[in-house]
Amino acid sequence: MLNSLEEKSEQDLWKQYKKEKDPQIRDFFVKQYAPLVKYVAGKVAIGMPHNVEFDDLVGFGVFGLFDAIDKFDPDKHVKFKTYAVTRIRGAIFDELRAIDWVPRSVRQKSREMEETVRLLESQLGRVASDQEIANAMNIDLEEFQRLILKISGTSILSLNDVWNTGDDNDRISIVDSIEAPSSLNPDTIVEKEEIKRVIIDAIQELPEKEKKVLVLYYYEDLTLKEIGEVLGVTESRISQLHTKAIMRLRTKLTSIKKGIL
Repeated sequence: MLNSLEEKSEQDLWKQYKKEKDPQIRDFFVKQYAPLVKYVAGKVAIGMPHNVEFDDLVGFGVFGLFDAIDKFDPDKHVKFKTYAVTRIRGAIFDELRAIDWVPRSVRQKSREMEETVRLLESQLGRVASDQEIANAMNIDLEEFQRLILKISGTSILSLNDVWNTGDDNDRISIVDSIEAPSSLNPDTIVEKEEIKRVIIDAIQELPEKEKKVLVLYYYEDLTLKEIGEVLGVTESRISQLHTKAIMRLRTKLTSIKKGIL
């Protein structure tokens, strides 16, 4: 059976699986795309605390791969790899949320800072500087920078939050809306145009360095260390920029979400 499957094109296999749900075809796809799970888990593992094991992330991601195989529609002209990465990443973060791996004190500080940023930028009508945020929190700039590094792990979760407009097919991950600057064209946004527009606008309003970090990390697939080399700064500085970018996105999207959905 395996040899006969290998002789068929992947497109034909997807069509057959969609029709028959043959477990042998499913197992064939699982074996073929298993390295993708490790790749996504490796990306997620960067910046995670030591109490989160890589093997656990891989195990969580396998469930996402199963889900992707089961729900993939070959007629939608989307590459399976692209679709699966979103499902695998989503499954990993769903499990991380379930086990609540972020210490309560860190989560509380993260929420406190997000609320401060939300109120401050609402009052200012623009992006708040680090010094302005620190002043609003009654801490000095050095303590603010330390706090940013401390909560950096929680920011990784937040970019995988989704906006759900109805059924499962309408789930839009914020990370899926981060595209190369050249592709941020309304003509290319076919599905869920309004929500994607809001997310993209929010990204475009970020300070240039923060926006660049998001594009390089989520679109160009560079590690934080590699981004640091590109921008000529330390990895810890990139981690700070990444965290601040996610925080600004979350606060902005939280403020406008109810009016959109």
